Amino acid sequence: MISRRLLRIKILQVLYARFSQSAKQNNPEPCETENTEKVLDFSVLKAYELYYYVLLLAIAVKRYAESRIDIAMNKKLPTYEDLHPNTRFVDNEVIQQLQSSQTFHAYLNQHKLSWVNHPELIKHLYLNLIQSDYYKQYMDNDVVNYEKDKELLIYFFTHELENSDLLSQIMEEQSIFWNDDMDFVVTFVVKTIKGMQAGKEVPISPMYKSDADRLFAHELLRATIKNYSKYEKLIEKHVENWDVERMALTDKLIMQMAINELVEFPFIPINVTFDEYIELPKSYSTPKSSVFINGLLDKISEELHKEGKIVKQGRGLIDE
Repeated sequence: MISRRLLRIKILQVLYARFSQSAKQNNPEPCETENTEKVLDFSVLKAYELYYYVLLLAIAVKRYAESRIDIAMNKKLPTYEDLHPNTRFVDNEVIQQLQSSQTFHAYLNQHKLSWVNHPELIKHLYLNLIQSDYYKQYMDNDVVNYEKDKELLIYFFTHELENSDLLSQIMEEQSIFWNDDMDFVVTFVVKTIKGMQAGKEVPISPMYKSDADRLFAHELLRATIKNYSKYEKLIEKHVENWDVERMALTDKLIMQMAINELVEFPFIPINVTFDEYIELPKSYSTPKSSVFINGLLDKISEELHKEGKIVKQGRGLIDE
C-alpha cells in the first residue's frame, strides 16, 4: 500500500526532524541512525493504520444511518415514511462485505481502531452525504446492484472526506504522522473498493507492496545520513552566488536524498529520481525550489555520471 512516493515524503519528514533538532542543539552528530529508522517505521505504520481507519468510516456512517431509522420507527407517532424507510444505503453490499471481513476486523481490534469517540464526525459526514445530489440519485435509482454500491462508496471517500474540516481537525489531533497522509490513503482505499468482488474476501492492501520497498526506504535513509557531509560539499560546489548554509533545510535534504538515490540505487532510472525530487518541493518547500533543485541536480548528476559514480543497471537503464 505504501508507495515509494509516500516513503520519500516520510524519509524527508524524519530527516527534517532529526537535522533540525541537532542544529538547535549545535550538535554536528545527530541521534543514532537506528533511532531515526524506528521513527520512520512508526510513521509508515501510522499511515497503514489510517488506511484501515478510513475504510472503517463507511461502516460507522452506515451504523449511524441504521440508528436514525430505528429512532424514526420507534416514534410515538411515526409517519408512513418512518415506518417504510428507504434502506438502500444501510443495505449497501460493499459496506456489508467490509463488516463481514475477519481480516479487516482482526486488524482493527489488534490496533484498537474505532470511531466510537467521535460521534459528531460520523453525524457530520452522514448529514453531508445525504444532502448530496449523488446520494439522492443513488437512493432513488431503479437499478440496485453491486457496482452502484461501489460507486457510492467511491464518491463518499473522494468527495465527502476531502471537504470535511472536522475530519482534518480530528486527524491532526490524533496523530502528527497523519497530517500529509490522507490523500495517499484515500487513493488506496478507493483502489481497495474497486478491487472488491461480491462474495469474496476484501482485498486488503499489504503495508508494503514488496520487501524491496521497505529495504529501499531504510537504505535511502541510512545513505542520506551517512553521506550528508560529503554531499553538502558537492552541493556547495555547484551553488552559484549562494551560501549553502543559507539554503532552506528542506531543500538541502531533498537534494541530499536525490543524490543518494542517483548513486546508491542502480535499478531506479535517473528520470524517475528527477521527477520525484522536483515534485517534492512543490508541497514541502518554496514555490521556486523545484526549478532551483532541478537545475542543481542536473549539474551534480552530470558530474557524478562523468566520474562513474552513477551507474544504472537493467533493461533501458545501462548508459542512461
